[in-house]
Amino acid sequence: MSVLAAPMAGSRARTPAGRAIAALNHWVIHIALGLIGVIWLVPTLGLLVTSFRPRSDIQATGWWDIFNLHLTLDNYRQVLEAQGMLQAFVNTVFIAVPSTLLPLAICALAGYAFSWIRFPFRDTLFLIVIAFLLVPVQVAFIPLLTTATSLVPDLELTRGYVAVWLAHTAFALPFGIFLLRNFFITLPPDMIEAARIDGASDFRVFSRIVLPVSVPAIAAYGIFQFLWVWNDLLMALVFVQDASKYPMTRAIQNLLSQYGTEWHLLAAGAFLLMIVPLIVFFSLQRYFVQGLLAGSIK
Repeated sequence: MSVLAAPMAGSRARTPAGRAIAALNHWVIHIALGLIGVIWLVPTLGLLVTSFRPRSDIQATGWWDIFNLHLTLDNYRQVLEAQGMLQAFVNTVFIAVPSTLLPLAICALAGYAFSWIRFPFRDTLFLIVIAFLLVPVQVAFIPLLTTATSLVPDLELTRGYVAVWLAHTAFALPFGIFLLRNFFITLPPDMIEAARIDGASDFRVFSRIVLPVSVPAIAAYGIFQFLWVWNDLLMALVFVQDASKYPMTRAIQNLLSQYGTEWHLLAAGAFLLMIVPLIVFFSLQRYFVQGLLAGSIK
């Protein structure tokens, strides 16, 4: 009876009514997702339009008033030249790039070690690393700042970028090791063992075999880390104490405190802060999606 019922159940989906219902469900889902996307984009669109509007227009009408829309680049010129946002942009790059590459390299090596190298207390150490995910980063700010300023005062770590590099790297390690280890452990064991039988060292196996097939996972973690560091304000407040080294998040905060009613400058500065994360995400979106799905597929 079940053998005969299977073709009948499959044939219903091929009837005109079944095809209409399937098409309706397909279009309803796409329309719903499109509406959600539009709702999420409205604030960004408003910020973009506001960043190009003169101050007088912002105070008179809303950004959606397309009939009285006058655009200017003077807002960006004032923010970049008069308010020092260009230097803050360079400072943000100096903070974000090393703070992404350092944990990326350490997490990849540690993830491979926890996956394919046998050593005493390996699983126990991995559980300890995972336990650090439960510790709020705010708890460690005072000890780290005290260490950076009191124990090694001659280095003046907080006067440059070293302190914020080390802080971002330390707080990024637990999640990065957990993510990459879970990906590396899904790689075929025969591939690793064949390389070892041929005489390849662990570093050679890691660099020649594991890394090339793990680009999506590494890129996904790199995107996470870069976006988190680029948009970070809290660690910049704590570990960057030289005003000439302030990133864009701190520069915009100062802009907000000094020019609380200058919405045209605030909108231009905020959109400048958003440009690089948007470019990074959309240019590496393919790797981001592959990295999120690779472990589940394998």
